[in-house]
Amino acid sequence: MATRIPSTPKTPPATKPRRDDGDAVVLERRPQKTAPPQMYQVVMLNDDYTPMEFVVVVIQEFFNKDRESATQIMLKIHLDGRGVCGVYSRDMAATKVNQVMEAAHQAGHPLQCVSEPVE
Repeated sequence: MATRIPSTPKTPPATKPRRDDGDAVVLERRPQKTAPPQMYQVVMLNDDYTPMEFVVVVIQEFFNKDRESATQIMLKIHLDGRGVCGVYSRDMAATKVNQVMEAAHQAGHPLQCVSEPVE
């Protein structure tokens, strides 16, 4: 059984590009910066059949909104034909859309929900 602690590899110090005697070029190490992920908004669409109370409950359950916020979003959906329920990464937005669509299907409502990239 080994009792030695594994050593971490040493990283060379960052240097500027320079010429060596043997015509070799030494390059500077630069940390890579990753861009933040593209965000997607989850949008519910209005229909004439899904009860408003069901929409409020779905918004509360899947988007963690309080009753007041959920009611405001529901009214926006009702009056404007669509309303943003939340902004998430692509995978989370797709999961939220699937959860809403499954809940609506199980309850027998034609509620539609989509995700769109945030611009």
